[in-house]
Amino acid sequence: MRPVLPESLAAKPPLRGRRSPLRDGLEITLLVLLVFTPINLITARAVVQGPSMQPTFYTGDLVVVNRAAYFFSRPQRGDVIVLHSPHSTGGDDLIKRVIGLPNETVELRDGRVYIDGALLEEPYIREFCGLGCNGKWTLSGTQYFVLGDNRPHSYDSHNFGPIEQHLIVGQAWLRYYPLSSLTFIEHPTYGQVAP
Repeated sequence: MRPVLPESLAAKPPLRGRRSPLRDGLEITLLVLLVFTPINLITARAVVQGPSMQPTFYTGDLVVVNRAAYFFSRPQRGDVIVLHSPHSTGGDDLIKRVIGLPNETVELRDGRVYIDGALLEEPYIREFCGLGCNGKWTLSGTQYFVLGDNRPHSYDSHNFGPIEQHLIVGQAWLRYYPLSSLTFIEHPTYGQVAP
């Protein structure tokens, strides 16, 4: 004699537990493509090398770079960016801070930055560089001036001059390693820079 099931259970179709491994593999592959492809198109990962951004970043820090940050806006003063080195054919990338914006005049006097004649207060700088850091650059409408936070030990615009926007890979958005330093990259607040 067969057991009698309640009406609510008898109306439900049975579950099928056996599926093709090929179908499972295709579904997993499709899921990976749908999730990770967009993420990899709009972000990049960078490994900090060298002392040029200390104390903000140290060698070995891992950073997520937002490639889409400047699709609809322009870099702002204080943004930490990753850029292609303007004098490298080997694909070397640099991590620097945007200091000068298009159509501005940037001057370095005794390591201090002046924008259109006004001193720029930079709270993230521990040591200003002295000799070899002086100069004056007038930027075109498509150029940016970038500097490392460790001014005495940074290869940046005071060496190679202003950069064009097309060299910018994206904005550094998140430090995710070491885990003890996991943080979104802060944007500094500057006082008025107009003279």
